[in-house]
Amino acid sequence: MTRYVLPPVYTRAAADLAELTRAQRASDGVRVTRGAYVSRSVALTTASAARAALAVLPAGTVASHRTAAVLLGAPLRASWPLEFAVRPGVYRARRQRVRVHVRDLTARDEVRVAGLPVTSGPQTWLDLAARLPGAELVAVGDALYRAGHLDAAALAERLDRADGVRGVVRARQGAPLLTPLAASRPESLIRYWLVSSGLPDPVPQQPVVDRRGRTVAHADLGYEQWRIALEYEGRQHAERRQFLRDLDRYSLMAAHGWLVLRFGEDDLDRRDRVLSRVAGALRSRGARW
Repeated sequence: MTRYVLPPVYTRAAADLAELTRAQRASDGVRVTRGAYVSRSVALTTASAARAALAVLPAGTVASHRTAAVLLGAPLRASWPLEFAVRPGVYRARRQRVRVHVRDLTARDEVRVAGLPVTSGPQTWLDLAARLPGAELVAVGDALYRAGHLDAAALAERLDRADGVRGVVRARQGAPLLTPLAASRPESLIRYWLVSSGLPDPVPQQPVVDRRGRTVAHADLGYEQWRIALEYEGRQHAERRQFLRDLDRYSLMAAHGWLVLRFGEDDLDRRDRVLSRVAGALRSRGARW
């Protein structure tokens, strides 16, 4: 019997060392790419799949693009192929379910997430700027801000040395729109629609104050001048405790003269409806633009 204990993420060489037969390997391991496996005893996640792939890719390879964004906590769905980056001059492997890009990365452009080498928040966001629609790009940037992987100074530094990089123009245009105050992807999407529509710009996490100047609530998005609050309600708002807290908060906001517009999941596919209703609410409060 072998004394070698096969880890949950392993290579073909490790499987051979553990004396797994071909049938055992096929039964136990989910093949990520040639020579890289994740045991069925653990969940197949972006992190475990990336860890397996990195074991058979050239030294210095880092997770990048969409794979990096998922590992950094961005609101993107995990998908194949996994994406990685190597520096110029490094062999760019061609493998099934893996896509390798060439990037001129500095030490500032690489971080570690759960022990995995990953492109930094600014680098990841710049890479995605050439690929994602504007609203989704802002949602990813907001999420990276919230998670502490992005800030204005670090992003400005990366964009300053990105002349000629694909997507840099869109990144520079979108950078001023990012905020760590957006609490979710839907809030980011709605804010982007409003800002890019010609309507007045809403304030994220808008404080609602009483007559004594005390903050009694916060709106997801709001217009203090016209006392209009915009709220996105995800599935968690249907839970009893959250529902009751929402009732109290909305009635409190109304008691202080705020008009509350509430949006849900269906509205994320109805940009024009959202804009029309916000515009109508603004006009009803005397707004002109």
